[in-house]
Amino acid sequence: MTAKHKRTLARIVLAGALLIAAYFVPAEGLWRLAAYAVPYFVIGWDVLWRSAENVAHGEIFDENFLMSVATIGAMATGEYAEGVAVMLFYQVGELCQSIAVGKSRRSIAALMDIRPEYANVLRDGQIMETDPEEVAVGETIVIKPGERIPLDCVVLEGAGSVNTAAMTGESAPRDVEPGDRLISGTVNINSVLKARVESVYAQSTVARVLDMVENSAERKAKTENFITKFARYYTPAVVFSAVALALIPPLAFDGAWGVWVHRALAFLVVSCPCALVISVPLTFFAGLGGASKQGILVKGSNYLEALSHVDAVVFDKTGTLTQGAFRVTEIRPVGMEAEELLRLTAAAESFSTHPIARAIVERAGDRETGDVKVEELAGRGVRASVDGYTVLAGNRRLMAENGIDLQEAETPGTAVYVSVDGAYAGDIVIRDTVKEDAKLCVDGLHAQGVRVAMLTGDRRPAAEAVARELGIDETRSELMPEDKVSGLETIMETARGAVAFVGDGINDAPVLMRADVGLAMGALGSDAAIEAADMVLMDDKPSRVPQAIRVARRTMRIVWQNILFALAVKLGMLLLIAVGYANMWLAVFADVGVALLAILNALRAMKTSGAA
Repeated sequence: MTAKHKRTLARIVLAGALLIAAYFVPAEGLWRLAAYAVPYFVIGWDVLWRSAENVAHGEIFDENFLMSVATIGAMATGEYAEGVAVMLFYQVGELCQSIAVGKSRRSIAALMDIRPEYANVLRDGQIMETDPEEVAVGETIVIKPGERIPLDCVVLEGAGSVNTAAMTGESAPRDVEPGDRLISGTVNINSVLKARVESVYAQSTVARVLDMVENSAERKAKTENFITKFARYYTPAVVFSAVALALIPPLAFDGAWGVWVHRALAFLVVSCPCALVISVPLTFFAGLGGASKQGILVKGSNYLEALSHVDAVVFDKTGTLTQGAFRVTEIRPVGMEAEELLRLTAAAESFSTHPIARAIVERAGDRETGDVKVEELAGRGVRASVDGYTVLAGNRRLMAENGIDLQEAETPGTAVYVSVDGAYAGDIVIRDTVKEDAKLCVDGLHAQGVRVAMLTGDRRPAAEAVARELGIDETRSELMPEDKVSGLETIMETARGAVAFVGDGINDAPVLMRADVGLAMGALGSDAAIEAADMVLMDDKPSRVPQAIRVARRTMRIVWQNILFALAVKLGMLLLIAVGYANMWLAVFADVGVALLAILNALRAMKTSGAA
């Protein structure tokens, strides 16, 4: 509890004691009014002051104005105890609301407390504690156990574990060694690491994340904007309704002035829109926090609302559903052992920097070879002399040029055809393998009634193989970046709701911007994709996509629960007051109770589990 909360609580206790004392004071007339006026001003002076300030600035109709008019009216009609009690319970409700909001904000602030305070920079053999913003690219920093990693960097010396929970939502520590990339904002757990800085602070992951979080509140959802506009018209409407309730029955039907004025005052008390005005933004804020706990950063509540209505999710393939790294998946020898085919091909490819060549060399590992002479054949492959053998390794064109009859590889992937001394020796198939949780992602989306599509620039056989393996509903392959945009628009034309796109590459930026909701793979994704996207998945796991949809749908469900509950209770109470079945005591309990229940319900959006 903050100092401000403690002062408010002290005022509530003091005003309550003075109210009880005033009830037993044997006084009449002005003395009785004075006895109740003391606790009234102790508990309500700030509400009266804010109301007067707002009226002076032309902002008349708010909850401060409603409370001021209702309580002053009660005091004026001789209902002193009710006037003080209404203000007292209103302040109790405001205190509880403030504590709840503060708790939510502190939880999210603690979650996002990832800003590094300093960096240990190694300069001239000395370690200097420096502001991260003053560290240049290429400098060496030292990260001690327990310290937050200040900048995006690559490990040079040391090995240990890193806690990435604040950035990725992943609770299990990640082991790192020389050559591994470290993300700023994460925490070094157990060993001293030396690392080379890869980007300045302003361009680091932690800076981008903090910027997203700080600016997310500026992008309001349609429902939030609706509630703001609703309150703007609702409050004057109920004020004029209360005036009509106080005047029409006495003037038109000879009703008792005291009875109808009292009903009108109770009408004002229960009509306060604070349950809606506070709980709806708080629900979205809690939803943003719940998503960030799972490593899903949302740039605004409007995107969270849009994601809750998603009908189709469209994925890029390479680097999004697949690893983005080639691996040998099949070795199919003809007339020799598989190990010998792999050894000769790896030796022939050992001097190439092509990703496919590197995959073959990596699979072969350290194998003994004699003299190796290699000739690069642009666009076709290589010709090499390995241990006295003449080895050709490459595509169909290379085999055709040398009169080699090959057996076509029907397996999805890229085939490297090999001949040894003019005879076909077999082929090695390389594929980009799917991510471990890609299938879990697609199944999770289908379980939520969401269609799944894939747009990729890869060849059709490779794309269709991935689609079959994962159970994707629709696939379009061999697309240029502009083709991806038109492909997405075609899907959007047939969608019954919003369409989301998930990608990671520079060529995905136009599609991310065109989609109703763009989700970028953040930890390894390109800067262009992250800037263009509306949401960022910090740990590059596709399974975060159905989790994000669950969070969005749960958040919207809670928003509408609060809206419908608050409106139903208030409408019911207004009718009961109008016909005389409820008084001001019940009105104030209803108003405070609805607000507190709505706020407690809103905080449920911070939970990180539960079905949509």
